[in-house]
Amino acid sequence: MAEGNTYPKLHNAMWPGIVGKGSGDGEPIIPLDTLLELTAKAEVDGQKFDGVDLFIVAPHFDIDSSPDDVKKMADHIAGYGLKVGSFVAPIWGGAGGGSAMGSEEERKTFLSQVRKACAIGKQMREIGIRPTGGIRIDSSTSVEEWDKDPVAGSKLIAETFREAGKIAQDHNEFLVAEGEICWGGMHSWRAMVELLEMVGMPGVVGYQADMAHSMLYTLGYNAEADRILPKDFDWSDTAALDAAYKKVADALRPWTLDFHVAQNDGTVFGSGDHEKTGRHCLVGDPNGRLDITKHAGYWLRDEKGELTKTIRHICWDGCMFPNAVMERQETWNAILGAMIKVRDAHGWRE
Repeated sequence: MAEGNTYPKLHNAMWPGIVGKGSGDGEPIIPLDTLLELTAKAEVDGQKFDGVDLFIVAPHFDIDSSPDDVKKMADHIAGYGLKVGSFVAPIWGGAGGGSAMGSEEERKTFLSQVRKACAIGKQMREIGIRPTGGIRIDSSTSVEEWDKDPVAGSKLIAETFREAGKIAQDHNEFLVAEGEICWGGMHSWRAMVELLEMVGMPGVVGYQADMAHSMLYTLGYNAEADRILPKDFDWSDTAALDAAYKKVADALRPWTLDFHVAQNDGTVFGSGDHEKTGRHCLVGDPNGRLDITKHAGYWLRDEKGELTKTIRHICWDGCMFPNAVMERQETWNAILGAMIKVRDAHGWRE
C-alpha cells in the first residue's frame, strides 16, 4: 500500500477544555493533562495526532509563565509524543487583556497579552517543539458595541491589530483572527475581509478559518446585510450551500494562515460566559451541515483546485461539547479519523 500524506500535520485543540467551562452555568474545566492523554491515545489505522494547539491561560498554561515554566511545559507535552502548534492569546478583558477598540489602557493590555504569547511562541520554536502555528487574536468586543459606530470601531480595531502585528514581526510570529459571529468587526465575512485589508499586513495578520464558524457567515447571523443563503434555506440544497460557502472561502482564503476542521448544525450556542457563536458538532452528528472532507478543500485548495500548502498543520476545534463527550476516548478516535480523511484528500508528502 502506498504511504499516506505527511502534511498538513494533525493537531487537537486544548482550549475546548476551558472555553465555556468553569463559570456561570458552565461545566468544570477539563485539565490539560486529561486532554493531552486522550489526544496521545487516539489512533486510527496506526495513525495518531501529531500535536496540540494551546490556550495560553491558567489553569492550562499561564500567560505569565517564566522561561523555566515554558521549558517544563514543552518537555511535558513532548513526553506525550506531541508537538505544539498555534496558540490562543488571552486578549479578552476577563482574561487579563482588553478590547481592541476600547480605551487606551484596554488596548495596551490587549497588546501586552500578545507580546507575552509571542515570547512564549518564540521560545517554544527555539526549543524545537513548535515547528508550525500562529497566535490567535479577536477584537474582544461585542457586535452591539461595534455597531454603535462601525466605521470608527473597525478603524480602531485595525490600529490595534496593526500594533499587534508589529509585535508579532519582532518575534518572527504571525497572528490570526478567527471569524466568529460574536466578535464585533469580525462578525460577517465582508466585515472580516474589510478589517484585514484595513490592517494591511498580509502574512503577518491573517485569518483563522474555522469550518463551522465560517459557515455561519453564509447565514447572516448578526449581519443580515451580508447573508448569502435565504432565511428559509433548505439544507437539502447542497449545491446552494456549496456555492455560498465557496463565496466566503474565496473571499477569505487569501488571508487564511491557520485552519480548524469542525462540524456545524447551522445554529448558534453559548456556554458559561462565552457569547453565542457557531455550534460545533461531532463528526458523526446527523444534524451536521458540512461535508467535512469536501468543504475542508475550499480552504486548503485555491480557486483552481490546486493545493495552497499554506497551512502546515490543521487543528480540530470542538468548543463547548459536554465534558462527558470530551472525556470519552471514542470521541477523539472519530475526530482523528475525520482529520486523516482531510489530509488524505488535501495533503501532500515531504
